[in-house]
Amino acid sequence: MTQAIRLVALAAVLAAAEVLAAAAQSPVPTPQPSIQLPPELARVLTDYETAWRARDVVALARLFAEDGFVMSSNQLPVRGRAAIEKQYTGSGGPLFLRAFAYAADGKTGYILGGFTNRQGGADIGKFTLTLSKGADGRWLIFSDMDNGNRP
Repeated sequence: MTQAIRLVALAAVLAAAEVLAAAAQSPVPTPQPSIQLPPELARVLTDYETAWRARDVVALARLFAEDGFVMSSNQLPVRGRAAIEKQYTGSGGPLFLRAFAYAADGKTGYILGGFTNRQGGADIGKFTLTLSKGADGRWLIFSDMDNGNRP
């Protein structure tokens, strides 16, 4: 019986070593490089950061189209500025956004990026903003979807 226990223990140790070796060889994903946005799109991100840091839900909601959406992780989507204000009430704090892709064509566009809560820190999450151009020519957020980077 002792021999059988030793063999089972040895098999477990070898299996664990194989798993650890495979994990050590797995490449660590490289973050997407940041890009510079045109000023009219960069304004969307800087205004968002400013409102979020100030915990100003009214200013934050004004960045959205009247019928805009917020689609946060683990929550139902909300639509409209009043619902967005309610969704974001009590939220805010340090926020640093960066873009790694964008496009704009006519009255629609998007920004893809990452976010963190420390200046120069590694991304703790990612986002996609779909945009619509308002009647005044200003870009507004039609939808904001974000999620964290932790597995």
